[in-house]
Amino acid sequence: MLNKFTFRLPDNVGKQLAEASNEWNSSGMMARVWEKDASIWTNSDEAKWLGWLDIVEQELGNVEQYRSLRDDIVSAGFTDILLMGMGGSSLCPEVLAKTFEKANFHILDSTVPAQVASVEAKLDLKKTLFIVASKSGSTLEPNCFKQYFFSRVSEVSDDPGEHFIAITDPGSKMEQVARADGFRHIIYGKPEIGGRFSALSAFGMTAAASMGIDVGRFLTDTMPIVDACRNDNVESNPGATLGLILGTCHAAGRDKLTIFAADEVADLGAWMEQLVAESTGKNGVAIIPVDREAWQANYSDDRVFAFVSVGADADIDAKYAEVTAAGHPAVRVEMSSIETLGQEFFRWEFATAVAGALMDLNPFDQPDVESAKIEARKITDEFEVTGKLPDETPFFESDGVKLFAGPDYQEIFAEATTLDEMLEMHLGQIRDGDYFAILGYVEMNVRHEELLQTLRNKVLERKGVATCLGFGPRFLHSTGQAYKGGANNGVFLQITSDDAVDLPVTGQTYTFGVVKAAQARGDFQVLVDRGRRALRIHLGSDVAAELNKMIDILR
Repeated sequence: MLNKFTFRLPDNVGKQLAEASNEWNSSGMMARVWEKDASIWTNSDEAKWLGWLDIVEQELGNVEQYRSLRDDIVSAGFTDILLMGMGGSSLCPEVLAKTFEKANFHILDSTVPAQVASVEAKLDLKKTLFIVASKSGSTLEPNCFKQYFFSRVSEVSDDPGEHFIAITDPGSKMEQVARADGFRHIIYGKPEIGGRFSALSAFGMTAAASMGIDVGRFLTDTMPIVDACRNDNVESNPGATLGLILGTCHAAGRDKLTIFAADEVADLGAWMEQLVAESTGKNGVAIIPVDREAWQANYSDDRVFAFVSVGADADIDAKYAEVTAAGHPAVRVEMSSIETLGQEFFRWEFATAVAGALMDLNPFDQPDVESAKIEARKITDEFEVTGKLPDETPFFESDGVKLFAGPDYQEIFAEATTLDEMLEMHLGQIRDGDYFAILGYVEMNVRHEELLQTLRNKVLERKGVATCLGFGPRFLHSTGQAYKGGANNGVFLQITSDDAVDLPVTGQTYTFGVVKAAQARGDFQVLVDRGRRALRIHLGSDVAAELNKMIDILR
């Protein structure tokens, strides 16, 4: 059974959708998508990244492998599983674990030392299975996680490799490491699938199997949307229709995709956020996803809305009715059950690829993610040579709080003398059509998220613009691409802090604290280089107390 999909559009967007649909139908675009015709996009390397189109059928042929994996995990007596990855390698497993309520399945996608320590504190290392998820095997964060936990497990086990599984592409550096260290299993991804399109590939299904989800049923329940997206007629193709809606909304100036997902699938928004932002945010344009924002009575006309629930949901239906009555475009997805979650993975992947075509860009690359990695690597390389982080000088400091900005942007603060005035001047840079994003390089825990959401909501109430909240470094592999490569309509507040504790990265001279600092500085430098309106505020080690002070200022 297909998940239910409906939409309502204002007249101008509806007219553009009809025109785009007619053009796609007359050009035979659906057949060309399935033929993997790169000329639909920029005619560069898109054809080699379309392996996700038929991955569901292929993975159905691997169901016995996944059943055997789950049986092995159970018979070995593992009580907890920790998946270590970034971006597409970790976000889909996170959605699966939270949606299917697998409390013993943990995710680590942060180099913040406090978060590494917090995750470790939940585990009995002797009974934990570690999954290292890395396509290339060269991504900094998963390598650091692997080195740290392999060393820790070596302290309690004579055969630490038996506690580890690798999900990686054939021939990668991670495959070499896994073989050398005697990993329990090596499971191969498909090189023709990029990370954010990998939910239904080995990267998502290995995680699903390990946490006890019936992969065969999950993939079978996904097939109806795959079949529906083969339809040559756009109006009967739910993935193509959604993609054309997103693309035409963007062309009409509605470049903020505001996501409201019901509690049962609340984490789906974080996965959608990465997929849409990293795919469409480049060449000076972007669809900016807005997830977990507080509901507002009124919205500006730069938004398109997506509502997702499992079954009927009166609250979601009421919100959908309210925004569409106000003239905003919106789509509504009603899942049959959580077992049909895979349909939404495929629907949004297909739609994002179609939207990218309308936006005249390559939805499968991520050039500005790479630029941030390069800047971070410069800093860690210097640390390895000098033993210290490069010096940096704040342009303002008060009570242990330090402010940083690019040379040109510092000029707007020339008349300010207090932190209150500095924040007011920064928020004063927000204009109609902008969005405001908080980039928090602090531990992602319940308390910090509550405080940062409160800070976000204060800005939303005062400015009325779309607001975003991301935790670093995970957003670097997600919305970070759109923030740097998309339109210059974002105002950014990066928040960093001292580390109360730090942890070594085994085999390296640097620590997790150094890696986190390098990533935050690299991220900020690229924002500055792109001419973004960005302010970095560095707090002491008591993050919660410092965030409360900032909330009081805005209050």
